[in-house]
Amino acid sequence: MPKGELRFVNARLPLSGGGLYELASEGGRWTVVRPQEELLEVAGAIPIRDRRVVDVSAVAPAIDLEGRIALPGFADMHMHLDKALTLPEVGNESGTLLEAIANYGGKIAGFSKAHIRERIVRAALLGLSHGTLYMRSHLDIALQHGREVMMRTVEAALEAREELKGRVELQFFPMLAFDEHPAEAAKLSEELIGLGMDGLGGCPHLREDPVSDVKLLFRQAAKLGVPVDLHTDETDNPSMRTIEAICRAAIAEGYQGKVTAGHLCSLASMPKREAEPLMALMAEAGVGAVTLPAVNLYLQGRGDDGPFRRGVTRVKELLEAGVKVAAGSDNIQDPFHPFGRGDLLHIGSVAAYAAHMGAPADAGRIVRMITETPAALIGLAEYGVKAGGPANLVVTDAMSETELLLWESPSRWVMANGSWVSAQVRESWL
Repeated sequence: MPKGELRFVNARLPLSGGGLYELASEGGRWTVVRPQEELLEVAGAIPIRDRRVVDVSAVAPAIDLEGRIALPGFADMHMHLDKALTLPEVGNESGTLLEAIANYGGKIAGFSKAHIRERIVRAALLGLSHGTLYMRSHLDIALQHGREVMMRTVEAALEAREELKGRVELQFFPMLAFDEHPAEAAKLSEELIGLGMDGLGGCPHLREDPVSDVKLLFRQAAKLGVPVDLHTDETDNPSMRTIEAICRAAIAEGYQGKVTAGHLCSLASMPKREAEPLMALMAEAGVGAVTLPAVNLYLQGRGDDGPFRRGVTRVKELLEAGVKVAAGSDNIQDPFHPFGRGDLLHIGSVAAYAAHMGAPADAGRIVRMITETPAALIGLAEYGVKAGGPANLVVTDAMSETELLLWESPSRWVMANGSWVSAQVRESWL
């Protein structure tokens, strides 16, 4: 549907204080974002649950959201779109991280560029249908299989981003290692950034010399002027503390606010007295955190015979330490995680369970972990429902943030840049 004039009334915007708003857009931009004192009745307005809305909204006097929560799009900043939906081809009998890595590595050379691109697009559209308009995906750089195999993933990702342009905003972070062959890694990273990758990623805690890997990676990121997003301490081993080297490198390179650490499972395995200084250091270094609750609940603790460790990082303690914390999907229907549908509301609900965040104030904190916080960590310059900004909107069936997590809103209406891109209307809504 082309970008036209749209008007909404009775929209509840929790990120703007939770009150009711009247909204209007034209040409893909918000022109009016006006607080309401009470519910408005507009002659001829069409209720959002009317299935005609996405067909006639350009000429309707208004679309009545009836007090439903509307958000500026979810932001999923830790995904593996290149691996997504590969479960039929790549299994994992033990369910362990090590078998997942080995099995996927054994199959990657057999995936064509077209196959990888198609899966990236399908997985991104699945997330879009649930309201995710912004995504950051880590990419597997399979150098051991040769340049041609490696470039299939890179080219597939860039082609998928072009195909999804205007609907989903995609960022890609290649996962690189610098400690063994630093000159070659530096040259490759420069090439990949030149091709259109958005920053540098990696798994330094899996390297022979994690501290060296971190220092070299940060040095190269600073040279290229790109952000850093690392898989960090994804292990139950409480002595794994690569996050300390990451924080110190961020401070040394002046990279505060440009670094994100995902997983951080070892923080949950060590005593609180040992975790607290590391979390304080993260706050000092401006290193953001991403919890991946569904995948870490599934993968971690498999070596325990009781009690079983949960694997999910110290979400509440990180927030209390002043660290920005986002929640992400991670893997979707692949050997690392056989479940998932790219639905951040579901991920938020899982995070609330795993982090014991069920207090009245926690619902708002969880909602921000899938909206404002990842948007800030990703570096989105124009995020939010505000005049002059992009007319992006996800309308839900919920009337409050608590209700949003309780029912996960079976219905979603998704608008990107002033155009409807998805609508799921479930009659089963209470």
